[in-house]
Amino acid sequence: MASLTTEINRRRTFAIISHPDAGKTTLTEKLLLFGGAIHVAGAVKSNKIKKTATSDWMEIEKQRGISVATSVMGFNYGDYKINILDTPGHQDFAEDTYRTLTAVDSVIIVVDVAKGVEQQTRKLMEVCRMRNTPVIIFVNKLDREGKDPFDILDELESELKIKVRPLSWPINIGARFKGVYNIYEHGLDLFTPDKQKVTERVEIKDVNDPAVDEAVGKADADKLREDLELIEGVYPDFNVLDYLDAKVAPVFFGSALNTFGVKELLDCFVRIAPCPRPTQAEERAVEPGEDTFSGFVFKIHANMDPNHRSCIAFVKVCSGVFRRNANYKHIRLGKMLKFSSPTAFMAQKKDIVDEAYPGDIVGLPDNGTFKIGDTLTEGEDLHFKGLPSFSPEMFKYIENTDPMKTKQLNKGIEQLMDEGVAQLFINQFNGRKIIGTVGQLQFEVIQYRLLHEYGAQCRWEPIHLYKACWIESDDEEALEAFKKRKHQFMALDREGRDVFLADSGYVLQMAQTDFPKIRFHFTSEF
Repeated sequence: MASLTTEINRRRTFAIISHPDAGKTTLTEKLLLFGGAIHVAGAVKSNKIKKTATSDWMEIEKQRGISVATSVMGFNYGDYKINILDTPGHQDFAEDTYRTLTAVDSVIIVVDVAKGVEQQTRKLMEVCRMRNTPVIIFVNKLDREGKDPFDILDELESELKIKVRPLSWPINIGARFKGVYNIYEHGLDLFTPDKQKVTERVEIKDVNDPAVDEAVGKADADKLREDLELIEGVYPDFNVLDYLDAKVAPVFFGSALNTFGVKELLDCFVRIAPCPRPTQAEERAVEPGEDTFSGFVFKIHANMDPNHRSCIAFVKVCSGVFRRNANYKHIRLGKMLKFSSPTAFMAQKKDIVDEAYPGDIVGLPDNGTFKIGDTLTEGEDLHFKGLPSFSPEMFKYIENTDPMKTKQLNKGIEQLMDEGVAQLFINQFNGRKIIGTVGQLQFEVIQYRLLHEYGAQCRWEPIHLYKACWIESDDEEALEAFKKRKHQFMALDREGRDVFLADSGYVLQMAQTDFPKIRFHFTSEF
């Protein structure tokens, strides 16, 4: 099976994460540009150009200029097959991003040179740390005024709690920005502000080459040499193993909008980033090079194609080769399924694939057979773990405004909940449906999508709740007593599990004290 090993070694599956507006979608596009996957970059923000960014294809994303669903894009670059998962930066969609991080082998974090490390970036870095995911940092927007590069490095270390090592270095910043010296390859790249074309490179042997003075002027050349000397003095030499162990994050500087510094990032990335790694299942660790196929669903997306009312389940291939029309076992349902039209993605453009290798993401048409976290194998009972739903922080009653469309509304709610956009609880006291989300924006997205994709209208009604917690107990009587006492605040989730809806932190604390035999969980994975 030499070919399986070769295929695994050439795969690079990673996510790009950042705070909103740091330039993540722009960077994704430029990477696609180098992969020859797209030929002209769409200006995401500009309303004059109607071609919006390739990776943002949901209607509401085009209107708002933000990414709300994770897109998957695959392309070849040289000898490598690259799979990018573009994630929503907006914190209201953090849950989608957390789940995506379970499907990647490494991460690129984009940081805005003017704003530095922002709150959302810290949270995402914690998830990477929990999973020991290797990280590369791209400091973006150097063509604008921003912080001193050394200050940025210090901030990255203290805020993200990881050691950093610059592998490229900017020559000046903002209006005086002249280019970047590539420490990793000892090259000099000169900056010309142009969104469509790639920068020129000056071939030099080392930084003391007089060609550097010619290119950027004596003052900037001297400053660059001083900076590099300082870097060599302060930071240890770059060691790939430290990066792979998630102990050190290499840092690159550039301007994604002007396609600058992106190729350096990509060239270094394909060389040092990890190929697909073993995946931990509850039963055992699954090696990518095993002969038999296994994979898990990390995301479900309704209506990728507005003409067809269908969902797509995104499956990350963990081991073996996924083949079209082969029989695979759906572990949770315990039945064999075969897929005649599995797809690979290039943003919204889908191609039917005959086979996929570890690290690849395959889209399977889904009419309700899949849930997030489901496992597919060639027969072995495996359960891949680590796809939690977090306890929501905002709640509203969802009410139907058009009784004629009840069926459409229910179908819409069900499909959107399958996607993991939000969570549905049924109040046991009055039978009303409560939607819980991580952020306000999700209520707007749900309302918009119900109307535009399902033709159903809903309105929201306020409900005052603090937190939803899943409860369980080994003592049946204690559980019944709790449910009786709190019957107005008991709900069921879609799996039929008991959920306690606490209306304040104090009430929750009292409940935990008064009922010691009950366990309260704040994620659905227990």
